[in-house]
Amino acid sequence: MTKRKAFPLRVDPGLWAAVERLAATELRSANAEVEILLREALKARGIKLDPPGPPVKRGRPRKEG
Repeated sequence: MTKRKAFPLRVDPGLWAAVERLAATELRSANAEVEILLREALKARGIKLDPPGPPVKRGRPRKEG
């Protein structure tokens, strides 16, 4: 399982509302949208990143047997 860095972020309410609207149109959470926007911004500036790891599995584990 990939660990993610938790980070408190202060954002202008209008900016956050725009991120939430964009996330809703893309059917993502606002946090996932912020991560995508940051990756796109870094790529546009020529900074190479490793691709994101597999998504975290949620819910109960499957029953064996």
